[in-house]
Parts: sequence; C-alpha cells; structure tokens
Amino acid sequence: MTFSDTVKKHGLLLERSQTTTLQVNVGLTCDLTCRHCHQQAGPHRPEQMSAAVIDEVIACARRLRFETADITGGAPELFPGLSRLVTALAQSTPKVIVRTNLTALARPEARSLPELYRSCGVTVAASLPALNPEQTEAQRGSGVWSASLDMLRRLNDLGYGREGSGLELILISNPAGAFLSPAQAQAEQRFHRDLERRHGITFSKLFTLANAPLGRFRSWLESSGNLTPYLEKLEAGFNPCAVEGLMCRSFISVDWNGHLYDCDFNLAAGIPLGGTRRHITELRELPQPGSPIATADYCFTCTAGSGSSCSGSTVP
Repeated sequence: MTFSDTVKKHGLLLERSQTTTLQVNVGLTCDLTCRHCHQQAGPHRPEQMSAAVIDEVIACARRLRFETADITGGAPELFPGLSRLVTALAQSTPKVIVRTNLTALARPEARSLPELYRSCGVTVAASLPALNPEQTEAQRGSGVWSASLDMLRRLNDLGYGREGSGLELILISNPAGAFLSPAQAQAEQRFHRDLERRHGITFSKLFTLANAPLGRFRSWLESSGNLTPYLEKLEAGFNPCAVEGLMCRSFISVDWNGHLYDCDFNLAAGIPLGGTRRHITELRELPQPGSPIATADYCFTCTAGSGSSCSGSTVP
C-alpha cells in the first residue's frame, strides 16, 4: 500500500498547516561520506548555492517572515557564503539553526564560525550518532569521534549547551543500520549522563532521527540485502499519531539552485513543492493551510514508531 493510501486508510488527510520554517540547503559539498546520507553529499560534490540565490533566499526571508530558518547541506561550513547568509537571516528571522557534522566546523576555514554563531544567537544542531567511537566511525568515517568531541567541548566553552547561556546546542542521533532509533526521551537521558560523566560535555536536547531509504543509505540497504525488510519495517511501524507533526506540513525546503520542496527528503528525490516545480523568486506568499503535499513511499520514514523529523520525534 502506498503512503498516501495508508494515510487515507486511517481516516487522515496530509496537507499543509501553517508554514513556519524555511530550510535552506546550501549545497552538497561535505568533508565526510556518511553511509546514511540521503543527499549523497561528499568531497566530490560541487553543488553549492550561488551568490544570486543567496540574495533571493535573504529577500524571501525578509518578505515572508518565517519563524525559523534552518541551514543544512552537505556541510554548511564548506559553503563560502555561509557567514553572509547566517548574518542576514539572523536579522529577519527569530530563530536560525545551522546543522553541522562537527568535523567540518573544526576545519581551518571555519575557525571564525562558532563565534559568529554565538554573536547571532544561532542554534547549533550537531550530528553525533552514538556514544561510542566504534558505532560513530562505522557510520561517518575514521577519526570522526575524537574530532566531534573536541568541537563539542569548544562549543561548550563558548556557552553552547550550558545552562543559562541561552545558546542552544542540539545533538542529532540516528541509527547505524537498518533499524529505528530508540525512544528519544530515554536516549536523551543516556546521552546527557554519559557525555557529561565521561567527557565533560553538556548539551541542550537530543533529537533521534530515522534514516530515509534514499541516496547512499538506500544503496547500502540494497547491497546488504536489507532494503525490502527495512521498507516493510517502516510501513509496518506506521503511527497515525505521527502525521500531525510531520515537518512537511510546516517546512519549505529550498535547494542550492533556488527550487522549492516540501522537505529535504523530497529535495533529495527531486519531487517539487506540492508536486509543482517552483523557484524561490516565485514565492510571494506562504502556501495556504490545506495546500497539497507531495509524498512517496520513503515518507513512511517519518511516521514509523514515534515519528521522525528534522526536529526529532513527532510523537511525545
């Protein structure tokens, strides 16, 4: 059964609510080639947002007044226009989030970014898949564990993740294999306890995400013989309570060329906003509540179990 049929079977209707978040994918250049990456980002990917598209994104944010701007990639730190984009979005949008794999933030060309984030009040959303080097590096590559911890300590030194600082440090955890994440609340308790006790690291909150069967992760599922069982697991885990909190109901994603999508997964799959190809220069008003959302079978990723989104679980 397709995703849309499953939603209908449960008497639900998947359509837009109020659009609050502009997610900006600045390109696919990355210093890592993570196995789970649905965008297939890596050092060999040249796609990056042009100066003209940066201007169009900034103009859109000033025109439509989103509640949140969420910057992702690839590794945003490897995008030369990031400082200008962050500074401008922070002036027009109440909350700016920058996603990081932590290792790119440690590179020499990104040295000034943590201080810029602090001065702009940016929320940092940092990937840390697991609490041990073996699982983390199996997914992300050799040397990632120690580099990640070093950067988390630096962010802590700047006030990120420290109580009372007002500087939010979110950690993002996702599974290494063809299974779903543990319950977010329990995982967050374990991350808080272990990171502070073993490494002296604190953070604000943890989001647990499921891996979408797209891009490099789908290739791994196919080569390992796990694709069909994983798809069946996602579909069998459909939770109707997760539909209300789906990110596609309140997000618009814009890619490095300025084209619009309902979410980052649809961006990776090339399925445009509401099923109709549009450019950010055409976005003169936010989509009306009730507008259609383009779906595909990988959407079961976001409704399995406790649900999954860029903001973590969708079911408390």
